[in-house]
Amino acid sequence: MAKSVLVVALLLAMSATMAYGQAGGLKVGFYSRTCPRAESIVKSTVQSHFNSNPVVAPKLLRMHFHDCFVKGCDGSILITGSSTEKTAGPNLSLGPAFPVIDDAKTQLEKACPGVVSCADIVALAARDSVVLTKGVSWSVPTGRRDGRVSSASDTNNLPSPFESIASQTKKFSDLGLNVQDLVTLVGGHTIGTVACQFVTGRLYNFNGTNGASDPAISASFLPTLKALCPQNGDGTKRVALDNGSGNLFDTSFFSNVRNGRGIIQSDENLWTDASTKPFVQRFLGIRGLSGLNFNAEFGKSMVKMGNIGVKTGTNGEIRKVCSAFN
Repeated sequence: MAKSVLVVALLLAMSATMAYGQAGGLKVGFYSRTCPRAESIVKSTVQSHFNSNPVVAPKLLRMHFHDCFVKGCDGSILITGSSTEKTAGPNLSLGPAFPVIDDAKTQLEKACPGVVSCADIVALAARDSVVLTKGVSWSVPTGRRDGRVSSASDTNNLPSPFESIASQTKKFSDLGLNVQDLVTLVGGHTIGTVACQFVTGRLYNFNGTNGASDPAISASFLPTLKALCPQNGDGTKRVALDNGSGNLFDTSFFSNVRNGRGIIQSDENLWTDASTKPFVQRFLGIRGLSGLNFNAEFGKSMVKMGNIGVKTGTNGEIRKVCSAFN
């Protein structure tokens, strides 16, 4: 009798733990029973689109960042409609990434209808994009549910290319991310591009002074950057954020920042600000400081970011189509 009671108690405890794991937070392998092929379907979809158009990799990575920083990681960035997050200025350049998520969702709905959230697809696709650009993989906790609100006005919290480190630090801190997370996640700029309209100000009109350039830009690099983004040129022209290595996920971005070759002001600020400079130095393995492995730390910070404001359990929904609420 006592033994039976003990067995029942243990089973109840195990059930409670499992329920908490699903309703109270995220976990690696969340779909292992309900949709065993979920991660492989997302991976193969991202691979297919990447093979056709490699530009989708940095855009998928940025999509996850932009999603999480606005009302949490809930797929709200994917909603189509007037005045949704998708229509906001910072997200307009993400265009090629949206069909990737839609394609993965279509395939997942065929394999496991109503099981895998769009928010989780975004998180998995970001990881897979890093791997495709020669970065190192990490385990992505899943179990997010999709949000039911998407408003362009909420994107005001996204860091801008002109923002000071102090302002960025406040935005990151408000979401539970520290200075090391800031430097690490901004390091994601090792892949991807930016429009010249966000660069020309520091080349030709720094701090409102006509003809002045940002003194943080290396004198030897300034002509190159001006050639990439000419004065009165096409502001929509895009240039690599990591000059010379824009398609590889590596530490070249930090080397460029150290050498005054950062493309946008907020990136170069990582080196000129005393609070962030030590982390750049540690990623570069500068002698006298304890080193940090960028790939390893990036995965940790991505998992941390991926926990921002998540909806689990009965909160939110599992969309049938990622671009529309149920």
